Amino acid sequence: MTQTPTAPSRPSPTASPAAARPQPPVEHVTGAKSVVRSLEEAGADIVFGIPGGAVLPVYDPLFDSKRVRHILVRHEQGAGHAATGYAQASGKVGVCIATSGPGATNLVTPLADAHMDSVPLVAITGQVARSLIGTDGFQEADICGITMPITKHNFMVTDAAEIPTVIAQAFYLASSGRPGPVLVDIPKDILQAETVFKWPTEVHLPGYRPASKPHSGQINAAAKLIAAARRPVYYVGGGVLKAHATEQLKVLAELTGIPVVTTLMARGAFPDSHIQHLGMPGMHGTVAAVAAMQRSDLIVALGARFDDRVTGQLSSFAQGAKVIHADIDPAEIGKNRHADVPIVGDAKEVISELIAAVSIEQTNGVVADLTAWWAELDEIRETFPLGYDWPADGSLSPQYVIERLGKISGPDTIFAAGVGQHQMWAAQFISYEKPYTWLNSGGLGTMGYAVPAAMGAKMGAPDKVVWAIDGDGCFQMTNQELATCAIEGIPIKVAIINNGNLGMVRQWQTLFYGERYSQTDLGTHKLRIPDFKMLAEAYGCVGLRCESKEDVDRTIEAAMAINDRPVVVDFTVGPDAQVWPMVAAGTGNDHIMAARGIRPLFDEE
Repeated sequence: MTQTPTAPSRPSPTASPAAARPQPPVEHVTGAKSVVRSLEEAGADIVFGIPGGAVLPVYDPLFDSKRVRHILVRHEQGAGHAATGYAQASGKVGVCIATSGPGATNLVTPLADAHMDSVPLVAITGQVARSLIGTDGFQEADICGITMPITKHNFMVTDAAEIPTVIAQAFYLASSGRPGPVLVDIPKDILQAETVFKWPTEVHLPGYRPASKPHSGQINAAAKLIAAARRPVYYVGGGVLKAHATEQLKVLAELTGIPVVTTLMARGAFPDSHIQHLGMPGMHGTVAAVAAMQRSDLIVALGARFDDRVTGQLSSFAQGAKVIHADIDPAEIGKNRHADVPIVGDAKEVISELIAAVSIEQTNGVVADLTAWWAELDEIRETFPLGYDWPADGSLSPQYVIERLGKISGPDTIFAAGVGQHQMWAAQFISYEKPYTWLNSGGLGTMGYAVPAAMGAKMGAPDKVVWAIDGDGCFQMTNQELATCAIEGIPIKVAIINNGNLGMVRQWQTLFYGERYSQTDLGTHKLRIPDFKMLAEAYGCVGLRCESKEDVDRTIEAAMAINDRPVVVDFTVGPDAQVWPMVAAGTGNDHIMAARGIRPLFDEE
């Protein structure tokens, strides 16, 4: 798995990561040394973690490893999110380590996050000795039981000799098929036991056969529907990025002339500047993207899962559309929306075969006329472009800050966002021209994701500029990882969109709770508690503050010029900016609103 930050690599779903390597000689080691040797052979070069009693045996041989660098984080949640950011930016499997009990349970949130967003992750946790399991021993927790619903698979190692095989299997499972997190729990006495290290030459997982090549009959059926459709749309999800299929997607889109929408998890999979790109669909998507799906007669879903944030009220979603649904995970097909043509397979394989099949249809004279469809969509996107108004009180516009951040930083920059208003504005107002430049917690919506994920992304793509775009609420959940960044020499840049409140919650209180702002005022805006500039300096970072439009460009440029340590910028913005467009939860996409007080756009239909 070669590291290429702009296009992270992904192993073949049918190949074992161990198979390509010659078998190393047998070594007599402890179980802990076997863990470290296994990580080395699996290709792990960076691991994020914190030592503790049950996992401490691993940290002794790790001290001597010349091939694995350990990053000492300040909280296990930071380790998990950093491993996720590393995986997303590098294309390799992210690795995190924690001790038993609270150390392991602190990984639950990043494991759930990686599970929802299909990120390849291996978590290694120490466990109390086997003799104490089930006795409520000190720092005992059944982490395998706890994480069973939120991992692709997990292992409890009961024999030290099994460690290399289990870790090889964990890496293969995490990175093949639909990627996801895998947990390996190892009791302390297993880590201390004498054993032999023998790296497997191949991985055997009976019953695990992820399908990569689609069925030719389904491809041909899909091609006929695509060629005959008059109002089609490509609904592109994160699976296209996972499969490294962005080049194939562009070829297919241009071959057919069909409009493209990219989900929150797929930003960058298709260039924002491309004439066929309508933007992001869903709750805070563009009006054109939402309209294209609602009014379509054919939805071609590629690596997407018809989640509620895209469909809105499922019963009223795209009622007149047939659906071609291609996904590597058969469990996703038909889960939320019936698929007229289901296709199980890797997105790159699916799209490549669709290109060939559609080309044959076109050669035979079956070419859809989309002139009327594009006229309709062009009118919508011209009538309802993304935009924003400056705050009436003259305060700084958060949308403007994020827009300028994208322009000045450039298309090669990696942006990692927290969750909330700033996340949506970052998805809307930064132009993503290249894949793997946008990281966020899409499925789980984890506050506190941005800073540690940016830290991991910078380790995975050290030559890239990495910005964390965070809210003042999110930032205070994991900002301790700035200490890690400063000490370990990881020069990320952090833009805090400081509106003094929990912005997305406040927006809902404004719209649906009669402006009763219960427990959303953070005091960070007016009281400056904490003072983010001073906090950054206390953590060994450069702290900057910007409070006016005139200073935005100068402040961003100053942050961009500092590359020897982390930079934190407190952008003090107005408290009442809101995210538009919006489809309120529980309503249908026909009820998308362009701004507060404006009636639903498509309600008349």
